[in-house]
Amino acid sequence: MSTSDYEDLALGVRLRALREQAGLSQRALAKKAGVTNSTISLIESGRMNPSVGALRRILEGIPVGLSEFFAYEPEPEKTVFYAAEELTEIGKGGVSLRQVGKTLIGRSLMILRETYAVNADTGRVMYDHEAEEGGIVISGRVEVTVGDQRKVLGPGDAYYFDSRTPHRFRQVGPEKCVVVSACTPPTF
Repeated sequence: MSTSDYEDLALGVRLRALREQAGLSQRALAKKAGVTNSTISLIESGRMNPSVGALRRILEGIPVGLSEFFAYEPEPEKTVFYAAEELTEIGKGGVSLRQVGKTLIGRSLMILRETYAVNADTGRVMYDHEAEEGGIVISGRVEVTVGDQRKVLGPGDAYYFDSRTPHRFRQVGPEKCVVVSACTPPTF
């Protein structure tokens, strides 16, 4: 994920927290704001970055102003245990990134269950962010590129690197790849 993807996700987390605090469903907020239900869903999941005008219209449905919205810090999540179906999807396309916890507010560690469909990758352009990350391949094979180093990893193999070094992940082989990873600090 790029830095802008994490910023979109942070905006979505903030919107969801304020919407829920106001006791509104996505559908109710969409109706009040004059937008589609899917628009609210896409913003909250970090898959859409609204224009300032659209965000202002949506926030009027809560109601909350732009400055209050950006100053708002949701309460940290207190949940300790998570069922598999409770992991939060933050990935896109052929890369599923299922995050432990709904938000990263108040957390110093991000844990993901990553699933790379056949031929999926994080993109031709390598990305970087302020963190350290590591992971263990559970099944399948993934090519990990970190700077000028590249290696194909299989089940039981692991990686750990400074995320400020440009990096990329690419599924290789005939079956999807599953990785469990951690990143600190969280990247949004």
